[in-house]
Amino acid sequence: MIVQFLLNLLDLKGWLFFICVLLVVVDVIRNKDPPNYPPGPWPLPVFGNVLTGVDFKTIDKLAEVYGDVYSLRWGSEKTVFISGYRMVKEGLVTQLDSFADRPVIPLFHKVFKGIGIALSNGYMWRIQKKFANAHLRYFGEGKKTLELHIQQECHYLCEAFKEEQDPFDPQWKLNSASGNVICSVIFGRRYEYSDERFQNFLRKDSEAVLLAGSAQAQLYNAFPGLFHYLPGPHQTILSNYQEVTDFLRQEIQKHIEDRDPSDPRDFVDVYLGEIEKSTDDEAGFNLETLVVCTLDMAEAGTETVATTLRWGLYFMMMYPEIQEKVQAEIDSVIGQSRLPNMTDRSKLPYTEAVIHETQRVGNVVPLGFPKMASKDTTLAGYFIPKGTVITANLSSVLHDKNEWETPHLFNPQHFLDAEGHFRKRDAFLPFSAGKRVCLGEQLSRMELFLMFTSLLQRFTFSPVPGDELSLEGTLGFTYSPPPHKISVMPR
Repeated sequence: MIVQFLLNLLDLKGWLFFICVLLVVVDVIRNKDPPNYPPGPWPLPVFGNVLTGVDFKTIDKLAEVYGDVYSLRWGSEKTVFISGYRMVKEGLVTQLDSFADRPVIPLFHKVFKGIGIALSNGYMWRIQKKFANAHLRYFGEGKKTLELHIQQECHYLCEAFKEEQDPFDPQWKLNSASGNVICSVIFGRRYEYSDERFQNFLRKDSEAVLLAGSAQAQLYNAFPGLFHYLPGPHQTILSNYQEVTDFLRQEIQKHIEDRDPSDPRDFVDVYLGEIEKSTDDEAGFNLETLVVCTLDMAEAGTETVATTLRWGLYFMMMYPEIQEKVQAEIDSVIGQSRLPNMTDRSKLPYTEAVIHETQRVGNVVPLGFPKMASKDTTLAGYFIPKGTVITANLSSVLHDKNEWETPHLFNPQHFLDAEGHFRKRDAFLPFSAGKRVCLGEQLSRMELFLMFTSLLQRFTFSPVPGDELSLEGTLGFTYSPPPHKISVMPR
């Protein structure tokens, strides 16, 4: 009777209005914040804060309004952002056990599947990370041979630069060099810069990383069920990652066919050996996890290093007086007769300061990768429920006005004491911090020092006449210099 009465009472417009009100009420109830939850801008019903930008500059501005701990919501997914050195240290270091998990990010979950190293959790993550770190040290970081691999790649990189007679975009040569270093550890080999398979692998991965930071890709994460069927950058990302993993699978298959179990050559060989002897299913040692692990290491060891080197050369063009000081220091310590090596590092404080300042101002991974509260906890007095997504604004740490004398200027003095000696800074966190610190951090540091020093030893870099250099970079998942070309003058 009541239902019939309502049907008679309401016309089509009335029913549409009623349904909209009902959806709003359901949304409000479903997404009601718990008591003492971090504040944030008012979310739209159903959609949340989808109209709010996801770039680090917008995140910085919101922190000025809502404080160093605040929240946003996309669809029904809530994220708490933490900004500033003091608060990021509290979240990632002081409470390192509270925010050690990874959330499910729909776009990446289709590729990484919650296995491997970077996006796995719990027991599998601990075992896979321990295994990877041990064998990275054995085949790379802990062996003198890795330094030789990097030096060899520095030679090939410098020769490739020397061949360029006209101004050129250095991106793919730098990507090739950094990609080859990690490939020497994972696959036991390097690739020619002209190798089309290798170049396609690098291009597809780089494009996927760029698009992953777009607003459209974030919409996919908010409404994966809807956007799965719609065109957009998320489709390109998934397609690219398919080609990237195909490349990795082909290389792994070659190892399966020709490896000698008694004489492992590289990371893939020892992982295949572990698959054969492992009886612990929960540890996840299988071929699919191996593919994801190699993808984890390849991205950590290629895109961020190459982008940092691009920023380094870009800053040298912007600040020729700094470039001259770096070259003068290299000439006085190393000269021109040999390649730089890691023992030179302590003797080149100004060069080391310039590399660190490049990482700070270059701000390559401004928002890091999301983490998740592994238990109910509090941060800055706010209640953070278990399962809440947490994003540490690393950009705000690298530009914290309370930690850096001139936070928005390129100033190598940030890393030098009064006597000109190199000094470490607590707020230098380009690799994040805590249990989820970047895999292969030490390898990346070695690459940056040896490649940057080798290039400055051999060449002087200058912009194309008439080009204006801007510090407004290109934002994807990583933050890279604006499109540009460089002129190279052999020294």
